[in-house]
Amino acid sequence: MTVQLKQAQPVAYSRILGIGAERGELVVTNDDIAGPIDSSDEWIRQRTGIATRRRAGADRDVLDLAEVASTKAIAAAGVAPEEIDTVVMSTITHFTQTPSAAAILADRIGANPAAAYDISAACAGYCYAIGQADALVRSGVARNVLVIGAEKLSEIIDPTDRTISFLLGDGAGAAVVGASDTPGIGPTVWGSDGSKASTIRQTHSWTDLRADPSLGWPTLRQDGQTVFKWASFQVGKFAQAAMDAAGVGPEDIDVFVPHQANMRIIDQMVKQLKLPEDVVVGRDIVDTGNTSAASVPLAIERLMSEGQAKSGDVALQIGFGAGLVYAAQVVVLP
Repeated sequence: MTVQLKQAQPVAYSRILGIGAERGELVVTNDDIAGPIDSSDEWIRQRTGIATRRRAGADRDVLDLAEVASTKAIAAAGVAPEEIDTVVMSTITHFTQTPSAAAILADRIGANPAAAYDISAACAGYCYAIGQADALVRSGVARNVLVIGAEKLSEIIDPTDRTISFLLGDGAGAAVVGASDTPGIGPTVWGSDGSKASTIRQTHSWTDLRADPSLGWPTLRQDGQTVFKWASFQVGKFAQAAMDAAGVGPEDIDVFVPHQANMRIIDQMVKQLKLPEDVVVGRDIVDTGNTSAASVPLAIERLMSEGQAKSGDVALQIGFGAGLVYAAQVVVLP
């Protein structure tokens, strides 16, 4: 007997319906952290563009940050929590290996029995998840996908480390992706280079710690010059490829939101892409710091809440970081 299977019915287009954000409540200045790394406010500002970073208190974890951002995004999207049928959370700072942070979050926000899973793509994680949400919605597998990039990076900082610790902050950004009558998310351009994975790394593995407790809690390190050169001179090509894939040029872009890694990297990318002077550039790093997977949605939410960007604007967004991974797409702001 021949069985005729049914398949999910695809829809033509998807878009971001709403966005939300939550930053750590503590404002940490350069002077607060300069002593242990033998540095100064001036050195940190010149090297990174960061004046302060936001960190969460000991009583809040990455799920707490994600819950607030998600609730705001769902409200902004105009959907009910129970209408969220898929939750995708990108994080490297949920320290319970299983169950997933996404499954716990789905329950907290009232989205049970949504499909839920985590992804680990570091600073590119939000853009990775937007690419997945776009595919899930357009394929007909999902109707409303909640995407979250959330980190509590203060949990994996060595205060004496001069390579990366002074960059990092805590926060969460979330977006709801759903069906659209017009194109709202361009093709995702993504990839990785695992041959350079050690350039941004955890100091040692959890199994190493189990074998030798004297190693202490793992923290982050980076090879700063290698990362800076890659991000400054290679990542712009991926952003350009995303514009090409979406069929737009620099003159069509209203807003540019790169991962908030370093202000000098952001400036270099703006030059490489030949973006017009009137393009609004996300610079949330100045007082939020580098929040890894949360940085792109946090920067977008700030631009929109402050009136620098508006619904319907065309935005080029790109995340990049440990792996070395990257993901970029052109989107229409909600």
